[in-house]
Amino acid sequence: MEFQLPEINLQLMAPEIFLFLWALAVMAFDVTTKRKSSSTAGNLALVGLAVTGVIMVFTDQGRGFGNMFFNDSMAVFFKVIFLAAAFMAIGSSFGLTHTRILNHRGEYFGLILLSTVGMMFLASSSELISLYIGLELTTIPLFVLAAFFKDDRKSVEAGIKYLVVGAFSSALLLYGLSFIYGLTGTTDIAQIRSILAHSAVAGFNPAYQESTPIMVMAVLAILGGIGFKLALPPFHQWVPDVYEGAPTPITAFLSVGSKAAGLVAFAKIMIMGLYDLYDPSKAPNDWGILVGVMAAAAMIVGNVLAIRQTNIKRMLAYSSIAHAGYVMVGMLALNSLGLASVGYYMFAYLFTNMGAFAIVALIEDRTGSCEIASYAGLSKTSPFLAISMTIFLLSLTGIPPLAGFFGKFYVFAAAIKMAETGSGLTWIYWLVGVGLVTSVFALYYYANVMRTMYFVETDSPLKVTMSPMAVAVIVIGVVGVVVFGLNPQPIVQFASDMPAALGALLP
Repeated sequence: MEFQLPEINLQLMAPEIFLFLWALAVMAFDVTTKRKSSSTAGNLALVGLAVTGVIMVFTDQGRGFGNMFFNDSMAVFFKVIFLAAAFMAIGSSFGLTHTRILNHRGEYFGLILLSTVGMMFLASSSELISLYIGLELTTIPLFVLAAFFKDDRKSVEAGIKYLVVGAFSSALLLYGLSFIYGLTGTTDIAQIRSILAHSAVAGFNPAYQESTPIMVMAVLAILGGIGFKLALPPFHQWVPDVYEGAPTPITAFLSVGSKAAGLVAFAKIMIMGLYDLYDPSKAPNDWGILVGVMAAAAMIVGNVLAIRQTNIKRMLAYSSIAHAGYVMVGMLALNSLGLASVGYYMFAYLFTNMGAFAIVALIEDRTGSCEIASYAGLSKTSPFLAISMTIFLLSLTGIPPLAGFFGKFYVFAAAIKMAETGSGLTWIYWLVGVGLVTSVFALYYYANVMRTMYFVETDSPLKVTMSPMAVAVIVIGVVGVVVFGLNPQPIVQFASDMPAALGALLP
């Protein structure tokens, strides 16, 4: 048999290749100029992200390296989220480069760009090995970034915890993927789905009606590995400490970019590859109910524990756990509306969370504290920040007509539509009920921050000076939350092609 090399087609990878080289150039520039400027490296990083976006517009869709790299509509959608999250994270970091990051600025911005490259490769991966490599390129730079304040005990602790947990979750995920390869003989995700759809390996032996223990172990290991990435209980314990100790812009990047990358990995492995196991008749291989339990636990644990927090970064950390539960409700709706709703939810979450953390970074730079009490009287001294933070918090709560409301509306509507198909899926109604009830809990702790800003008096009023880039990030967040809340259709339309890309259309 004659061996043939796969078609490489590097043109499809032009955005990733350019951003990778640009990240190296940013780090080299900062070193060769002896770190004289506190903002030039950051500005160069922003330019690189903007140019990458332009290149992506002119990059065709298609396959490269055989079936390992697939530039489809879902990849393009999430690449936009990754680039926007990196842009806003870097824009929020200019205060740090003036005050705390006096050296290694190039490395700081370069690592953000390298992590973004990993996310972009992950979004285009259609094969297990390349997907795993993309996931590792995403997370390894984040280990360093979480511990970037090497003289701060909390930052070092955050980096170590994230490293240990990240290494364990990666090993667990790889363990599960190795089982899938052993059962199917391929790492191509589309071929895995085809084999499982026409094989007894899919969960039931037609002759003996016996479940496959190895497949059960594979599903559990994969869900455990991805559960760590998404911070779904019981794999969520690392989140509060890492979010609190990491530099605030990196915390924001973790909460949006890393979470979106985990969702892409889940969609490609579980929905595209193991789609045929999402069926109550395939128990105990059916991963649907197990993910539903994890989503319900995330909504309950995240919202309940957030109520007790006095540190706003820890509060937003538990909030992010709850939002992971909400978005998984939409992920469980394997219909066109479900996957489109997940895309819209992450787009709304991008503007909301990145904007909120940008304000947290400004207050932290000014006061050195992340306590909610530090926001007392903010409405009088910095009304722009107070109003912007209120908009972000109301969007996170799900108050109309902001983007966060429609995000929850779409994921719940998609889940209800899925439950109506029957076939043992009526438990999804209970999952939606948990989401609605816990959304009420969320209003309490978000309202506490608003109460502190508007109604708590202070003897030392807080005056915040803002860099133009920080103002731009906050304005982008506010505009995104309001505009795409009033007119969600463009984003929903943009995301509507994702189900076809995964090949997972249901009635």
